[in-house]
Amino acid sequence: MAFRTFGWLAVLLVVSCAKLAVAEPAATPKLKIRWEKNLLTVSGPQVPGGELPIWYMEAYCRPGSTDRDWRETTIGHSTQLISADPQGHWLHLRCTLKDGVVVDHHIVAGVDEITFRIRAHNPTKKPSLAHWAQPCIRVHKFTGRTQKDYLPKCFVFVDGKLKRMPFEPWATKARYVPGQVWCPRHVPRSDVNPRPLSPVVPSNGLIGCFSADEKKIMAVAFEPYQELFQGVIVCIHSDFRIGGLAPGQTKHIRGKLYIVDADVEALLRRYYRDFPEHRPRGQ
Repeated sequence: MAFRTFGWLAVLLVVSCAKLAVAEPAATPKLKIRWEKNLLTVSGPQVPGGELPIWYMEAYCRPGSTDRDWRETTIGHSTQLISADPQGHWLHLRCTLKDGVVVDHHIVAGVDEITFRIRAHNPTKKPSLAHWAQPCIRVHKFTGRTQKDYLPKCFVFVDGKLKRMPFEPWATKARYVPGQVWCPRHVPRSDVNPRPLSPVVPSNGLIGCFSADEKKIMAVAFEPYQELFQGVIVCIHSDFRIGGLAPGQTKHIRGKLYIVDADVEALLRRYYRDFPEHRPRGQ
């Protein structure tokens, strides 16, 4: 009798565990990242369009750039892959600038975010004029739009509120057109991209866009940041600031790229948690 009772208990236990296994939702996999031919690609089932390509890195730039030929602003560089996780969850890139500066990028994928840890070091005996740098995020697949119609999918934050592009005032004159640049208060307006410069000062370092079905948001931020930029190849930028490097000096920059549900308030809470220096007073 004891054996039969034990047998029935074992059967019940197996059935209960099977039910729990069926009921428990599968864990969301981490995003994956890969880098080749100067493109950092973020992919995964949670990415609208399947993948998000990023020109990483597009350029390193000198100050005094707002009204100057772009070729005079950029500092030549090369990028190499130092190491990478075979599963696609992290990688280490190294950029070597022609002035001798070395910039290491440690990039880690999470379930709904990519984390950037950047170390810029000047090993030379001369000051470096590397003041800012551009990762160019191409959003044509994410938004399902082309150069002609992707702008209304994109946004920045003005006076603490999400503002879809284009909005007034919208600058139209610059050395190069079209495009739009938003310069924060801590950066000289003479030191940004030579595209139309908005008089509007952004509330924070977030720039992003909505997916084709409006169910997802992709947003990116770096700290410190140089500018927010809506570009000309279906791209958006949060360009990070270096601010120049003295001989032997090292600086650290951090960044986040989010791919999350289209809940703007939740996105802001996440951003302020990751970048508390931008949290509005009283919050």
